This record gives sequence, C-alpha cells and structure tokens, in this order.
Amino acid sequence: MFRSVHDVETPAVLVDLDILQRNISRMAEAARRCGVALRPHAKTHKVPEVGRMQIAAGARGLCLAKPSEAEVFAAAGFDDIFLAYPVVGPDKGRRLLALGDRLRLAVGADSLEGARTLGDAFHAAGRRLDILLKIDVGSHRVGVPPEDALKMARRLAELRGLRLRGVFAHSGLGYHAMTPEAVMQAGQSEGRLMAEVAQVLRGEGLPVEEVSVGSTPTALSAMAVGGVTECRPGTYVYQDASQVSLGTCSIEDCALTVLTTVVSVPARDRAVVDAGSKTLSSDQLRPQVGGHGWIVGRQSRVQRLSEEHGVIDLVEGESLRVGERLRILPNHACVVSNLHDEILAVRGGQVETVWRVAARGRVQ
Repeated sequence: MFRSVHDVETPAVLVDLDILQRNISRMAEAARRCGVALRPHAKTHKVPEVGRMQIAAGARGLCLAKPSEAEVFAAAGFDDIFLAYPVVGPDKGRRLLALGDRLRLAVGADSLEGARTLGDAFHAAGRRLDILLKIDVGSHRVGVPPEDALKMARRLAELRGLRLRGVFAHSGLGYHAMTPEAVMQAGQSEGRLMAEVAQVLRGEGLPVEEVSVGSTPTALSAMAVGGVTECRPGTYVYQDASQVSLGTCSIEDCALTVLTTVVSVPARDRAVVDAGSKTLSSDQLRPQVGGHGWIVGRQSRVQRLSEEHGVIDLVEGESLRVGERLRILPNHACVVSNLHDEILAVRGGQVETVWRVAARGRVQ
C-alpha cells in the first residue's frame, strides 16, 4: 500500500523513481550511440532492484568492487560481474572460484603478486579466471603507468589459472576538474590513453577484448573515443551535489535525497537537523569544498556534521522552524547508500516500495 512521504520517519533516504528511470535510460542510450557496452558500477546503489532496471535498459552486466558484493548480486540472479578492484589473497581466490560456478566473472589486477594469489586457486581447480589490467591514467591511486602496461600484461598473461581479457581505468581526475570543459578533457584523455595502450598490447600479440573506462563525470567523453569498448559509470544512476557542481548534471537530475527534520533552532543564523555523518557521510563536495549537503529549494547549506547532527548555517533572509522537514542533496550518493539499510522509492510524493540495500557493508 502506498503511503505519503509526509508519514515517513526521518532521517530517510528517498529515490525519485521517475528521475532514476530517466538517468538509467539516458546513460544506456549514450552508450548505444557510441557503440560501447555499459557496465554500471553498482557500488553506488547496492540494490538488486536498481541493478535489474539497468540490465533491462541494456547494460551488459554490473561492475562491483569486492567479492562480498558480488556474492550478494550473484545470489540475486546477476550473471555477469566485473570486480574493478585489485582483489588479493588466497581466501579471496577461493571465494571467486565459487562465484565462477554461477556467473561470468572477471577481476582487476595491477601486480603479479596479487594476481598470482587468485590464479593459484583457479589453476588447482583446473580452471581460469579472467583478469583486466588496471592502467593509471593520472589519478595515481592504483594501476600501472601506461608505459609499463606491456611489460605487466606480458607477465600476467603467463600466470597459470588466469586469462588476460583486457585493460581498464578509472579517471578520478574528472572529480578535480574545475570546469565542464576540463571534465570533458579528462574523459577524452582517459579514452585516448586506454585505446593507445590496447593498440600496443594487441600489436605484441596480447589479447585485449575489453578496453573499459569509468567514472560518471568522464563517461560521455571517454566512451566516445574510438577503441573504447566498455564504460562503467556509477553515480549517474542517482547523481548528487558533486555531480551538479562538476557540471555533469543539473539538480533536476538528482534522484536521491535525504529526508530530514529540523530538531533545533538555537540561534537566528543556525538550525540543526537529525541527519549527521551517520546519515549523510562526511565526504567533501567536489571539485571545491563546500559544506556537507544542499537543502533543496534553499540557499542555506549543511556546513557542519557530528554523528547525529547536521548543522545548517542560515543565510540572511532564510529561516527554519523546529519540526520542519527538509530534503538534503548529499555531496556523494554512493556513500549515503552504504550508510542505510533501506531506500524508499517514491513517485509524486508517495512511497511506492522499499528497497533493501542488500550489499550494504559488504567490504571484504
């Protein structure tokens, strides 16, 4: 039975179904226009129901980070998963071996030591695990530099129990770009570097079936580069304040908000809501720091957080009253998903269904 959003206890995470579906359809259509396979990063939502919407719209499969996330989605019936993360350890290898019985599986790698811990488990079982080599396209987090890709790919291809499927990257540089033009350039650079690496590897006889790029800000420009075969955006499904600030979307494209209640107005220029760091996360706004959440329809912002308190600095001319309910657009939607047990899917002010965040807290 539907219920009004006004009857929902706060704090609560709301997802507008109309906006969600529009975001899913837009990205799927963009990938089709580019002739690129779409593999959404489901760490953003961690919800099987949302993943099914993405598959229904044309996504090839899903991207995740950890084996425990993959186990949740495999149990929900998903059959094509890429773990875009350097999974390491014989214990993880045994878990991946079990997952490989149920779905088409691949994982990321950027070292011989890490890849070998997985390959040994698969070799002992007489099987092979697909891997993609992670390329550092400028974020300097994980991945090998483009100039070292050939050497590493050759050595990975020689490891027993493994099969080199391709290369992948994530352009975190897009999150630091100060203008939409700079975001686009970051994506173009990501796509170009990856296509060049793939060409070098293929020229040396190495198999490169997939050239996979990622990140919501750079998705449209990176997937448009010739030679890219797959794109893995995540945040696009919900969008957030950082994506608006980067110019990736407008505030009307943001499906996820946090419903909260004003619990205190201790001064004319300050109000406090019942959504703190345990609800909104403490992630900073990108690309420039600017509080911890935007109040929908207001100029005032959540400027400080403690665990259970969100402190709003009221701009001149705005006021709030105790008991008033607000919607807050978080800085980073992905982290908010992982902080909550459930998501309320709403349409026209009515809660249509409740989704369990099934992969919440799956970090192993």
